Amino acid sequence: MHQASTALEVQTSGQRLYEITREVTRWIGDRDLQNGLLTLFCRHTSASLLIQENAAPEVKNDLVAFFGRIAPEDPERYEHDDEGPDDMPAHLKTALTQVSLTIPLVNGRLVLGTWQGIYLFEHRHRPHRRNVVLHLIGE
Repeated sequence: MHQASTALEVQTSGQRLYEITREVTRWIGDRDLQNGLLTLFCRHTSASLLIQENAAPEVKNDLVAFFGRIAPEDPERYEHDDEGPDDMPAHLKTALTQVSLTIPLVNGRLVLGTWQGIYLFEHRHRPHRRNVVLHLIGE
């Protein structure tokens, strides 16, 4: 059994989904593993990870809009606002999504569906440098 890990830095420029499939796939291609599991972990409480549709850009826009409706930026709703009106809504969006993904690796390739991509979902308005840890284990 072999293991490899790295940290992927994702520069964001505001609320939206940032596809990271290509960067993740490139890193896996440089490893000498054929079968195993990839774990991705987002080290933040106001950004998350998703596997989502990667063909129709409207899907990403609709997801951002939907999460804006279920966790609105309304200062009357929340006590926590240390970093501004998008602070607590960002934490709620992260709580409703996920900060960790596990994807099988078979024959040297991630087992993603035809239209699936890996995304960092930025929940804040300001630009951030987000850190996603990749850990691959297998043979």
